[in-house]
Amino acid sequence: MSIKRALLSVSDKSGLAEFAKGLADLGVELLSSGGTAKFLQSNDIAVIEVSDYTGFPECFDGRVKTLHPRIHGGLLQRRDLPEHEKQAKKHDIPPIDLVVVNLYPFEETIAKPGVELEEAIENIDIGGPSMLRSAAKNYSAVTVITDPADYDSVLAEIKENDGDTKLSTRERLAWKVFQRTADYDAAIARYLNNEQECAKTFNLSLPLYSELRYGDNPHQATSLYGNFGDYFEKLHGKDLSYTNILDIESAAAIALEFRRPTVAILKHTNPCGVGCADEDLREAWEKAFETDRQAPFGGVIVTNRPMTLALAKVIGEIFTDVIIAPEYEADARAHLQKKKNLRLIEMLPGVEEALKQPTIRSAPGGIMVMDSDYKALGLDGIEDKVVTQRPPTKDEIEAMRFAWRVVKHVKSNAIVFASSDRTLGIGAGQMSRVDSCRIAVWKAKEAGLSLQGSAVGSDAMFPFADGLIAAAEAGATSAIQPGGSMRDQEVIDAANERKMAMVFTKVRHFKH
Repeated sequence: MSIKRALLSVSDKSGLAEFAKGLADLGVELLSSGGTAKFLQSNDIAVIEVSDYTGFPECFDGRVKTLHPRIHGGLLQRRDLPEHEKQAKKHDIPPIDLVVVNLYPFEETIAKPGVELEEAIENIDIGGPSMLRSAAKNYSAVTVITDPADYDSVLAEIKENDGDTKLSTRERLAWKVFQRTADYDAAIARYLNNEQECAKTFNLSLPLYSELRYGDNPHQATSLYGNFGDYFEKLHGKDLSYTNILDIESAAAIALEFRRPTVAILKHTNPCGVGCADEDLREAWEKAFETDRQAPFGGVIVTNRPMTLALAKVIGEIFTDVIIAPEYEADARAHLQKKKNLRLIEMLPGVEEALKQPTIRSAPGGIMVMDSDYKALGLDGIEDKVVTQRPPTKDEIEAMRFAWRVVKHVKSNAIVFASSDRTLGIGAGQMSRVDSCRIAVWKAKEAGLSLQGSAVGSDAMFPFADGLIAAAEAGATSAIQPGGSMRDQEVIDAANERKMAMVFTKVRHFKH
């Protein structure tokens, strides 16, 4: 059966004129309403107004237009059942074979700053989802389009397939409809849940972005959902894996902590070296690389400035899994693309906002949703948060700031020794804080870096004085930590005995 009648009602009119003209040229009768009908008429495309077709006028400020038996009966009637055909003739309800609908821009409306509840409510589409669902339910006979990206392929198929679409195409398009209406309803539910303080629920519906190479291990299949590609673009290299995605997120978060030109090196989401410079990324790289010259092999490198050829030549000598930058100079990109297995990732505008999205993690029987721990907190008014007899010097304050910005990105228990522009020793993920401190001291010694005059940052409180004492004995003269331990005074006393300056941020930055 060929397509004889189509109903078009859209908010997004991109590509519609060309598609509608193509249908009209094939002899398809076009039905439409409201702004869509006016749009088609302005493009000299013949169209029948829905109100004329149904014999019932639009009413209630356009809230009721297509909610009529002649519309939904035309969509839902079974072409293969004689009884349906008999009822359709009796009630004069011709079949509608193709539907093109995209919905009122509810998501865009609520994203606007200061949007009022009334405006949001008026942008909840009723007729559109109803038509989409009716058509999609009857996909055995009805073609339904909700995505303008499908116009060209559907029109081409109609021309090549005796005026109709293939069943497999109709089934695929119906799936897209139910996915779209699910997303739409979820957006409305989330908005009303927040606005009206309804009983709390969490809804999430995301399209498949890509199948990943594998998960933590090759035997674990993994899929990535959502719009990752809006924030990161792979320019070169093998497909991404689950761990690559985690590393990319962690690397971007570290790079965006700093305003100065910065290079960070990561391994398994942990920073193993971070360096800043006033102008030259190459200088920042040297500072980061000197922290740990072994761990970067097979790791991730990120910059917060465009990748230069000078830096590309240096890091290109090291086996690296992923390189991330906000931009690549042409010659730098060409140089790095010589390495077949190296993945080059470009950070796109908007990453900063994306990193503020809640963290979602599975739990037995459900999921946990947590506010993002996006920026290092507790640094405002740091001079007024000193808890020791000796206040920190200006250089010590800058070193503490640097250590604090890095330590929040290290897996707990986390310790970072730093100067004002580089890491000197990092200890991550140990069962006791003093062990993390000892590892950081050992790593600095292995790298040949002195900790004399350094600042030590701790992502959470020192529960005992032993960790602070180990840091002081290694050469640290200042410390930054949240405080909050029952033994805070013991830790403060230990710092005073060693003439250390210490700040309590009163903010913890655990990372599990």
